[in-house]
Amino acid sequence: MVAAAASPETDPDHRDTTPGKSPKIRAILAGGLVLGVGAAITLAAWNDSEFAQGTFTAGAFNLEGSTDGTAFGENPVSDPATLGFTAAPANLAPGDVVTAPFAVRLDGTTTNDATVTVSTEASTGALTGLTYSLTQSTDFGCAEPVTGTLVAAGQALGTTPGSVTFALTQGAGTADGDAVNLCFRITADDGLVQSQSGTTTWEFAAQSQ
Repeated sequence: MVAAAASPETDPDHRDTTPGKSPKIRAILAGGLVLGVGAAITLAAWNDSEFAQGTFTAGAFNLEGSTDGTAFGENPVSDPATLGFTAAPANLAPGDVVTAPFAVRLDGTTTNDATVTVSTEASTGALTGLTYSLTQSTDFGCAEPVTGTLVAAGQALGTTPGSVTFALTQGAGTADGDAVNLCFRITADDGLVQSQSGTTTWEFAAQSQ
């Protein structure tokens, strides 16, 4: 029996030797690789950023005091203003009343309104038989009309009741604020001790609002 000749389609050893066919296949594969690289490049991402900043500047705040209603300045605890009483408080007798005006304001550099709290900072010596009151007035001076009472008459000298406060407003632009005019009124009663001597210092503590 003669074996049938293998068909070109079924012969595993058959190789297509048609000129130019293999180079064409390689060219198509190469082209596919090139297209693949191109697709990867188009996946690159864009990046961008935004930034913001702020500038922060503190305001200014300064309280001044005056014993004459005209000249205002600093009066620290180490060098407090000396009140100018209408009569010499160095020779008091029972029934005497002496007064002294004082004013406070915010200076022209101040950028906030304020609440001022009044307290007794310190007292020395003997103050027996002495009481006081503290009032506000329309203008500077204890003879001016009273607009408010901060400390009622009869308060023992050297003490201050709680929550004694008043408001101060800053000036417009670089102008000084309006002054608050005050009056201390000291009264000697029958309990005054002969030859005693004492000193009291009040604090006006301003807090910005």
